[in-house]
Amino acid sequence: MKLKKATLIIACLGVLDAIYLSIIKFTNNKAMCIPGVGDCWSVNNSRYSEFLGIPISIFGALAYLCIIGLLLFSKKNKILAEYASIFIFGISLAGFLFSMYLTYLQFAVINAVCPFCILSACTMTTVFILSLINLVREQKELT
Repeated sequence: MKLKKATLIIACLGVLDAIYLSIIKFTNNKAMCIPGVGDCWSVNNSRYSEFLGIPISIFGALAYLCIIGLLLFSKKNKILAEYASIFIFGISLAGFLFSMYLTYLQFAVINAVCPFCILSACTMTTVFILSLINLVREQKELT
């Protein structure tokens, strides 16, 4: 149970970070990028910051919200109760892999690092690790 609570807290931090990045993107407010701490502005305005015209941060927020929803409502639905851990693992695995790709782009292609993007990568990585631990524990309990 502590594992799920930790996952919930980290996912909430992730969604807040993604919302903040979305606000920066939609308002085009450079002042929200903390001066002297990385180069949030360059990363958030690069061609890699959107997919099909939708800010990447929106996809991140949706992923975190799905994880939060699964954690909060899995006990209320029999199918969700049975498969929530697998769904959370799948969402966080996809998010982790995409975060690694985006982190690579920051360092190798854009040559700028956004601290809020790194925070998102860290939160998604943590959610992924916690979901993996939870999934392994649940599988051990079944055997």
